[in-house]
Amino acid sequence: MKSICVVGAGLAGSECAYQLAERGHKVNLYEMRPQVSTPAHKSSLFAELVCSNSFGSQTDYSAPGQLKWEAKKLGSLILKAAELAAVPAGMALGVDRQVFAKYITETIHNHPNITVISQVVRSLDDVPRPAIIATGPLTHDDLSNSLKEHFDDEFLYFYDAIAPIIDTESINHEITWKGDRWGKGTNDYINCPFNKDQYLALIEEIKGARTIEPKSFEQEAKYFEGCMPVEAIIARGDRTLRFGPMSPKGLPNPKTGKDEYAIVQLRQENKEATAYNMVGFQTKMAYGEQKRIFRMIPGLEEAEFLKLGSIHRNLYIHSPQKLTPFLSSKKDPELFFAGQITGVEGYFDSTCIGLLVAHFVHQYSKGQEIIRPNRHTAFGSLHNAITEEKKHFQPTNINFSLFPPVEGTEFRGRKGREQRREIQIEKAQNAFQNFL
Repeated sequence: MKSICVVGAGLAGSECAYQLAERGHKVNLYEMRPQVSTPAHKSSLFAELVCSNSFGSQTDYSAPGQLKWEAKKLGSLILKAAELAAVPAGMALGVDRQVFAKYITETIHNHPNITVISQVVRSLDDVPRPAIIATGPLTHDDLSNSLKEHFDDEFLYFYDAIAPIIDTESINHEITWKGDRWGKGTNDYINCPFNKDQYLALIEEIKGARTIEPKSFEQEAKYFEGCMPVEAIIARGDRTLRFGPMSPKGLPNPKTGKDEYAIVQLRQENKEATAYNMVGFQTKMAYGEQKRIFRMIPGLEEAEFLKLGSIHRNLYIHSPQKLTPFLSSKKDPELFFAGQITGVEGYFDSTCIGLLVAHFVHQYSKGQEIIRPNRHTAFGSLHNAITEEKKHFQPTNINFSLFPPVEGTEFRGRKGREQRREIQIEKAQNAFQNFL
């Protein structure tokens, strides 16, 4: 049996390599770190999380929750690691990044069917087939140029911004309080309250802040909607943040008994709860500006920043044009792609594409018919979103708009929406059982 090459030991690559190894394949897993670093990674651990420590909602009535339900049925390594490294995050699956990445790294290194090769892959010609490219948004420049040459086209790209992380002991808990929106969690978030004047003053300072702009060789910045820097959100209007990440809805202040004008939420970063990250506060502000301005937030006047926000460019392929329905190159059927580079966004969404590609490659290598997940499933809906032909293609993560619609005039309004989503979840689970 031929060995299968996987390039990149991020979320998608680690999941893909593990799934293939569990199916009895010999896997050569290439990872360039620690020999070569990236603008965002801080360690050489596999599946290191760089933007956030949250894998999104794990509720059984949400689209991300359904994706996790399906991944668990398929034995996802990343989901298992996330559950083992979980930290309180309300309805979301938050993880201790260090515990999470260490578990995956050790699991991969100790698997008898996986050989880890620490070197940079600079060209597609250097990778024996079958191969899976899972290098993600921070693909090495040499390999990126090789991919551009292969596809006879420029990659598309968007900018990804990272939120700051704060030392818990530096937060003023006399001003803040712990609680979840609408009381639907276990009081996992720290909430920083704003009156109107404080909010508007913060907005003005952010608008006037010095930022780190794209390099000269980069085109006009394009941001993924789910990970926009606060500067880009504010550009849509001074009160936009108040109806987004800083919404006070469902978070009355128990210290005053009043509703606040706006709120900044902090989410636990590690198991020891010694660090919290600023929810929705991805930023491209210069480091000095971040410290000065974010210390205007009530409760963060003396904040110590363990990590400041940053911004980097993400690359992705126009998958509907360049890849087959099985996520292999239309020019080379044994060259597969997985993860963010295919045009999915979000940690767990990228993971699931890695898992799905392992399924495709396993069937391909066995000479079997390659079976795609049913369109009604979360896997099928996400896969369809990055493979169906469309004029304007941009990264997406799992959401109910990707599922097949439920028709009927009775499904209007909030109650109708909830009923519609219940039906979508039920159909997804039934279809996935058939897929299994």
